[in-house]
Amino acid sequence: MIVEPLTADEIKRSFVNSTKGQAKAINLPTRFTELPWESLDYLGWRDPKAPNRGYLVVRRDAGVTGIAVTTQASGAPRRFSGLCDLCNTAHHVSDVALFAARRAGTAGREGNTVGTYICADLACSLYIRGLRELDVPQGETASPEERAARLSARLEGFVNRVLA
Repeated sequence: MIVEPLTADEIKRSFVNSTKGQAKAINLPTRFTELPWESLDYLGWRDPKAPNRGYLVVRRDAGVTGIAVTTQASGAPRRFSGLCDLCNTAHHVSDVALFAARRAGTAGREGNTVGTYICADLACSLYIRGLRELDVPQGETASPEERAARLSARLEGFVNRVLA
């Protein structure tokens, strides 16, 4: 499902695992007004002022859901490859990161988190459409539409785990 353009206020109000103060302080993506909305299944970006923080904003049947995620700085590049759990794209292992999201509600306030491996730049939509170059051979035979459907299903699963 392609994300319709969102306003800064819509994005900041959408976060389910952040306080209102934290959501208000979120740094939007660089060049926010120039985003390729027509190519995005979700809006994902790393905080330009705090690179260990990232954000995923998803349009769902219930509205717009934003999830704040964190990761640790990746180490030196290694020769192995890693696989994004959302878009199933192979990357050099340093280009896939384990992102953790605090659960929504009481569970999150108690410190409970869920995690998954995601493209380190949070640009899954661009990879599945061939709009961002990959360094690792893919061997993928599914069409971009099929890959987008899989991405949406996996993303919905991750969002549901955060909300549970």
